[in-house]
Amino acid sequence: MQNRSLSRRTILASTTVVAASAAGVMGVTATPAVAHKRDTRLKRIISRMSVEAKIGQLFVPYFYGASATSPSQFDQDRNLRELGVRTVAELIAKYHLGGVIYFSGWTNNIQDPRQVADLTNGVQRASLALPTPVPSLISIDQEHGVNVRIGSGATQLPGAMALGAGRSLSDARTAGRISGTELAALGIHQNFAPVADVNVNPANPIINVRSFGADAREVGRMVAAQVTGYQQAGVVACAKHFPGHGDTGEDSHTELPVITHTREEWDRIDAPPFRAAIAAGVDSIMTAHLQVPALDPSNEPATLSPRILQGVLRDELGFDGVIVTDALNMRGVRTKYGDDRVPVLALKAGADQLLFPPDIDVAYHGVLAAVRGGEITEDRLDESVLRILRVKDKAGLLSGSPYTSLKEVDRVVGARGHRLAAARIAERTTTLLVNEDRALPLRRGQRKLLVVGASPAFPTDDTRTTVPELARAFDELGYSTTHLATGRAPDAAKVDEAVAAARGRDAVVVTTDNVDATSAQRTLVSRLLATGVPVVHLAVRNPYDIAHLGGVPASLVSYCWTEVELRAAARVIAGRVEPRGKLPVPVQRADDPAEVLFRSGHGLSYDD
Repeated sequence: MQNRSLSRRTILASTTVVAASAAGVMGVTATPAVAHKRDTRLKRIISRMSVEAKIGQLFVPYFYGASATSPSQFDQDRNLRELGVRTVAELIAKYHLGGVIYFSGWTNNIQDPRQVADLTNGVQRASLALPTPVPSLISIDQEHGVNVRIGSGATQLPGAMALGAGRSLSDARTAGRISGTELAALGIHQNFAPVADVNVNPANPIINVRSFGADAREVGRMVAAQVTGYQQAGVVACAKHFPGHGDTGEDSHTELPVITHTREEWDRIDAPPFRAAIAAGVDSIMTAHLQVPALDPSNEPATLSPRILQGVLRDELGFDGVIVTDALNMRGVRTKYGDDRVPVLALKAGADQLLFPPDIDVAYHGVLAAVRGGEITEDRLDESVLRILRVKDKAGLLSGSPYTSLKEVDRVVGARGHRLAAARIAERTTTLLVNEDRALPLRRGQRKLLVVGASPAFPTDDTRTTVPELARAFDELGYSTTHLATGRAPDAAKVDEAVAAARGRDAVVVTTDNVDATSAQRTLVSRLLATGVPVVHLAVRNPYDIAHLGGVPASLVSYCWTEVELRAAARVIAGRVEPRGKLPVPVQRADDPAEVLFRSGHGLSYDD
C-alpha cells in the first residue's frame, strides 16, 4: 500500500474521543451510528499507513533509559546491544511503534514523576515525527501492592488481595480512579491491571496476593469496580490473565503451566471475573501463557490458541476490545516455536497487541514476512490496528495534545487527598486473624517495642525495607521502638540476636513473608514466643503464613509491605483504628490441607 504522509493536524481534526461503554472514559455508551462514524474516521488514518506502519502499531516493546533521546551512556549501550538502536526515539522511528512499556529498576525508565513526564513527552514527540504520526499508547504494570512500577512520588495503594479483604467496591473503584488519574497525568494511558485471576491455589507462585481472592463472584465484582475506576480516569484497563492463571503451581515466566479444570469448572471458577470485566466495558484483556486442555485439546498455549482467543474470548464471551499478549519473552510461550513465529501465531489466534518481544527485530520481521507471504492478510492487520486506534481515541490521544505538563504532574501525582484516601482504604483492609486473650490492641503500658523479622524491600525502592519502615511507623505513633531485620531465612546466630533483643521489651512485632513447612521463620517465631514477651505476628504478604505458626497469640495480615499498608497495620496494632479486613481466601491447615483453619470471610474486630 502506498504510504502517504499524514500531518498531526489532520489526525487530530479527524478523530474525537468516543466512549465505548458505560464504564468508559466519558461514561456513555456509543450508539451504533456514532461508533460507525468513529470507525470511518479511524479507517481513514489506517488507509494512509504503510504495511510497515501497521505492523509497528501492534508492538509494545521495552527499552532502556530515563530519556527518550539522551539516556545515559550505559543505557544507550544496552539499547544498542539488545535493540539495535541507542534510544527509544530511534526505536520508535525504526519500527513505527504504536506503543512502549515502562518498567522500573532494570530498565531505568522510572526515577520520579517529573522525569517520567519528560520521558513520556519525548516518546510522543518521536511518535508524532513518524510518516504517519499517531501518538503512542504508553503502557505500565501498576497493579499496586507487590507489583508497583512508579513508587517514589506517586500515591501507593493497597494491592488486589488487600482490596479483596476490604470487601468494598467503592474502595476498589476509588483506588483504580486515583491510580488512573495519576497515570494519565504522567501521559500513561494503558495499565495492565486489574488481575482477574481467581487464586484458588495457595501455592500459586506468580499470582497469589495479586488476585482479589478465591471466590469467583467476589473477584468479578472487584475487577469490574477497578475497571470502572481506571477507565473513568482516562486509562485503558486490562483484565488479566485470560483464560485464568489462578490455579497454577508453576510460573509461566519459566514454565508452561497446565490448567486441569474441566469446562464446567472453568465456567464456574475462571470465567466469571472476565465476564464481569467485559460487562463493565473493559478496553483490553491480556492472555496467559498456559495450556487449558478443556478449552483447547491441542494444548497450544492460550496466547497462541485460536480456539481460546477467537473461539472463547471473542465468540463466546463477546469481547471485541484489544487482546494483548502477556510478555512474549516468557518461557511459557517460547516452548514450541521460535521468536519469529510466536508473534505471527498470536496474531492468527486473535491477539492485537504484541507485548515485550525478546527480540523486536526478529519479531517485527517475522510478522512482516508473514504478511508479505500471505499468511496474514492486510485486512487482518487492519482489524487489530483499528482496535488499537479505538482505545487511543477513547483515551483522548487522538483528539488533543498527547503531551503532559509538569504543572499537571505536580498538581495530581501524589496529591495529599490521594494519599489520605489510600491510607483510609488500607486501614479497612488490614485483617486480624488471631487475638487470644485480647492481646491486641497494645495496652497503654506496652510502649517499648521490638520490630523484627522478614524485611522485603519496597517494590520500587530497595533502600527502604519492611522492618525499619514498620518501626518508624510505630515511632510516629509515640512508641519507643528498636528493630532488627532477620530476613526470610534467618540462621541460628540471627535468631539468637533477635531473642536477645526481645529482652526488656514490652512487646515484639514479628513480620513474616511466605512461610512454608521448612522455613527458618518458624524457628524465629517459636523462639520469640518462648521468651515470654508478648508477640504480635504480621504476615506482610501471604495470609497463608499463619498455618505454619502455632501458638501465636495475635496475628494479622497486611497483604503487602508497602508504606501505606505497613502504616495501616501499625495503626491497627496500636488500636488507633479497628481491624476491618476479612480474609478473601481460605487458609487450610498446614498438616491437613483438606481442613480449613480460617474460612474465607474470617476477620476479627476488637469487639469480638
